[in-house]
Amino acid sequence: MAKKIYQVQIVLKGSKPKIWRRILIDSDILLEDFHKVIQITMGWTDLQLHIFLDGIKEYSPKEFEIEYAKDSRTVRLNKILKEENSKINYEYDFGDGWEHTIKLEKILTPNDQLHTPQCIAGKRNCPPEDCGGIWEYSGMLEILKQPEHEEY
Repeated sequence: MAKKIYQVQIVLKGSKPKIWRRILIDSDILLEDFHKVIQITMGWTDLQLHIFLDGIKEYSPKEFEIEYAKDSRTVRLNKILKEENSKINYEYDFGDGWEHTIKLEKILTPNDQLHTPQCIAGKRNCPPEDCGGIWEYSGMLEILKQPEHEEY
């Protein structure tokens, strides 16, 4: 199979307005390396556990000792995202529960103008680490809109 480049969109679930990134990535990247790309492009600091989920199987580093999870250091992205519009989920920080949807938007043929990995678009900064998840973060944003609020 010839090498391809994936254009994927990563969306932080529950974020309003939406926090997202569009990236170009080699289709055959190992999931564990893809995790590192997600961490950098989203703005996370890689201090917490993570897992990929495709609706059937789970993928995480073996040392996390997550029962039933396949080792993400041995599985390539193109084995679980195979066609345009297919999706997988990625969860970061099991305490805060930062869930992301990853959608394969386009499968591209490599050329001299396409460099990977590369973030080509996106909106909004990711929330701060350990702030309590999307619901606490949303509440924090509401408080910041109200200088008279007691927690401002």
